[in-house]
Amino acid sequence: MWIVVISAAVGAYLLKLAGLSVPPKVLERPLIRRAVELIPAALLAALVAVNALTTEGAIVLDFRLAALAAAAIALALRAPFLVVLVVAGGAGALGYVVAG
Repeated sequence: MWIVVISAAVGAYLLKLAGLSVPPKVLERPLIRRAVELIPAALLAALVAVNALTTEGAIVLDFRLAALAAAAIALALRAPFLVVLVVAGGAGALGYVVAG
């Protein structure tokens, strides 16, 4: 097990080092710059979708989706981030209690 953990840590470090080693000239190209700007948002959206909509590999619609919708509404209303967290947590907790 430790071999896997150490290998993953070394791999993550080398990947980070490779990203830092990219010459600035490459990052100045419009296509590359656009991709670099959009990739983090796409990865975050994918992680949120997987965590909010799946359980043990199956698609499930439950209280987590209600919490995500409440957070989206709070964000659309330009609420501060702390308020968004409290609203999402409250909606999720309420959904959990109601759903049993």
